[in-house]
Amino acid sequence: PLNKTHRVLVPQRGKMPPAIRKLTALPISLAEFPLVARDYPIVFVSADAGKTHAAFAVLGIGQGRNLFLMADGTWGPPAYLPAYVRRYSFCMATITIDGKVRDERLVCVEKTALRDKGDPLFDDTGKPLPEWEQQQKLLIEYEADLGRTNAMCAALASHGVLEPFTMQAKPNEGAPLALSGMGRVNEQKLAGLEAEKIKAMMAGGVLGAVYTHLASLGNFQRLLERRAAMAGKQAQPQA
Repeated sequence: PLNKTHRVLVPQRGKMPPAIRKLTALPISLAEFPLVARDYPIVFVSADAGKTHAAFAVLGIGQGRNLFLMADGTWGPPAYLPAYVRRYSFCMATITIDGKVRDERLVCVEKTALRDKGDPLFDDTGKPLPEWEQQQKLLIEYEADLGRTNAMCAALASHGVLEPFTMQAKPNEGAPLALSGMGRVNEQKLAGLEAEKIKAMMAGGVLGAVYTHLASLGNFQRLLERRAAMAGKQAQPQA
């Protein structure tokens, strides 16, 4: 938990902290869909056998290979930088008392970011500094939007329109590639939903996010091209 006396080693602007550098996928929130879809595939991932899902941006193809991390530790321009990265090394945690989850959230900080020579977040009187006020605003907005994202994922799952899929590609050189463990919306099942469900999804902004997700899947080709450019090779996806 963050307290007012902590000094935090805040990453330099544009520099990625080590904990982020090897991630090949990042959770995203509903408001980010239009921005994320410009550069990354958006997929749905479940860690509990389909009981719940989360929306993720895919950053790479291959274990530990983030295709948007440059050699100098910066994020590859001009790609959108997800809020998950921008809010690091802070997060919001739920508070449970007597088995009940409270509405309040607790601001937490990564332990490895705490440094004696780190940046103060509050002044000597306990008043938040402008930089922390901005970061806290991002945390609060991101946390609220994750709630809306979870509700969207739950609606898609309850309507039975999510399906697992695997992205496969055959490079001109080297072994074939496969990226699994992902989910997408089945357009035929979506089209077969009752009008009332479609109307509710449209009113809640879910339907627009669904089509943004479907359009973003074409970015797997861009990931392959980026991977090939970085390796000096070319690869073509297979249906």
